Amino acid sequence: MPLELGPTLTPLKRPVKLPEISDSRYDGPETCTNILPEGYRKGHDRAPFRTATIFEKDVKIALRDGTQIRADVFRPSSTVDPVPALIAWSPYGKSGRGHFRLDIVPGRVGVPQNRLSGFEKFEAPDPAEWTARGYAIVNVDPRGVYDSDGDIRWFGSADGRDGYDVVERIAEMPWCNGSVALVGNSWLAMAQWFIAAECPPHLKCIAPLEGASDVYRELLCRGGVPQTAFWKFLADDFIGRNQQEDVVAMLDQYPQMNEYWEDKRAQVGRIKVPVYALASYSTFLHTMGSFRGFEEIQHEKKWLRVHPTQEWHDLYQPSTNDELQQFFDRYTKGIQNGWEDVPRVRVSLLQFNKDPIINVPFEDWPVPSTEYKRFFLSDNGLLSAVAPHQEDSVSYQSDVKSLQMGSDIEELSFKYTFTQPTYVVGCARAVLYMSCQDHDDMDVFVQLRKADKEGHLLENINIPLKDLQVDSCDVEKVNPLIYLGPSGVLRASYRGIDWKLSKPYWPEHCYDHRTPVPRGKIVKMDIGIWQTGIAFDVGEKLILKVSGHNMTIAEFPHLRGALPTYNVGRHHIHFGSSNQSHLLLPLVEVPHEVSISPV
Repeated sequence: MPLELGPTLTPLKRPVKLPEISDSRYDGPETCTNILPEGYRKGHDRAPFRTATIFEKDVKIALRDGTQIRADVFRPSSTVDPVPALIAWSPYGKSGRGHFRLDIVPGRVGVPQNRLSGFEKFEAPDPAEWTARGYAIVNVDPRGVYDSDGDIRWFGSADGRDGYDVVERIAEMPWCNGSVALVGNSWLAMAQWFIAAECPPHLKCIAPLEGASDVYRELLCRGGVPQTAFWKFLADDFIGRNQQEDVVAMLDQYPQMNEYWEDKRAQVGRIKVPVYALASYSTFLHTMGSFRGFEEIQHEKKWLRVHPTQEWHDLYQPSTNDELQQFFDRYTKGIQNGWEDVPRVRVSLLQFNKDPIINVPFEDWPVPSTEYKRFFLSDNGLLSAVAPHQEDSVSYQSDVKSLQMGSDIEELSFKYTFTQPTYVVGCARAVLYMSCQDHDDMDVFVQLRKADKEGHLLENINIPLKDLQVDSCDVEKVNPLIYLGPSGVLRASYRGIDWKLSKPYWPEHCYDHRTPVPRGKIVKMDIGIWQTGIAFDVGEKLILKVSGHNMTIAEFPHLRGALPTYNVGRHHIHFGSSNQSHLLLPLVEVPHEVSISPV
């Protein structure tokens, strides 16, 4: 049935691939049950099951409107007692199906194939690991995916209600103890915000392991600039028997904020269950939403861990599994295991040219003791604590093609050299006074980079080289593997501030109408820069880069050069006198009891 969004607005649709004719590892629609014995391997190069496991394939689950969807259930066979269920929810296929797997990234992000069983849903816990820990893994094909009825939905409250129904149906299963949790990376984490906001009674806790929480503002149209190449890539390989919601076509037809896009901002403040939130700086998709999710939860049973690597690499580390089990044991099994003693916020700090500083504890996020310091732009390419008096400007050509490999042209740089050890932790803001003689709009991109004492720009390799098993010079230039620094973007015609959604440290903008820029007129661009945590030593440098194109590294090699430019002509940055362009940096003190050597 169509998803109605008011009297006139119904989502546009696009085709999906049929399971039988796609390279999807499709294993048929049959419902069956098998016992996988302890030590069972899907292949010689796969991890074995650590305990005998009941595998129920294609269990049918009825939603409130009569739609039937499918799920695979893995549960330990060695116990007669009911167990909690961990649900993984996404359209990527279940239990080893689908186009999406770790092989899409060079080096599998440092996770060797023999570490996993091959039954794991993409971005989800491995059943071979978790049945041995006393849990059932429920890999769901949501509405429209593979043999599940209906059309595929892309987030929103309706998808959340489907998740509510599945939580409640799973809790009724005779093998379930009535406690259900949600877990997973990326799409699986995003879905958790929407499902948990519907407050299903048997949902005991969630673990969104890096998930955006606002589809328009954080993903498709960040800063008002459409950036859809990655989302077209995903949609091209979705598999089912009907259609899928076409968010890219919806953005083309409805480029401004409306009820459709508002419905795709998760109402995180409604979530009542305990939350284990994971975040990192390395993703160009989920950083903002992960932190926002943690911040806007209204209760105190929430924990944030900011790790220094990449989401898929972190998911399959033994330490992550152990910590997640402690969290799940506390809230799905009622075990008093000291979980509440874990620090509320733990933050990793990147050093780029040295190992990261891991798990620095803080009281809250944003760090309450943050000091915001202003650095002014000047014509000599420096950032200064003193505002320049003389009016001047610099410019760049805004419409050059970008390959997103960290070496594009027409990028202005402004440098500051630190005279004492400094920790930049949180959201920075670039407040720029800008003009363009050639067009009535400007898409402005900013990025913070770290340089060494000699001024060489540094790159952070997200995965330990011992796991990638390559030298640093051989690491592929893709975003999952290399982080350059936090970024921000704003289209000038959306420069108006949305005071309802803005925060003291973050300027959110109004996207429901355009205010074109008269040619040559200087306008104020208040550009929020996503969260980061970077340690600087004496003599090391922070670089503010400004350009007309996205300066993050492309997610995959075939996406290089895929983002179009909407700019025309030269952009001018003004400073001095009444146009004091500046950078606002969040600075924190690292607790004295924390060793700044890597852990």
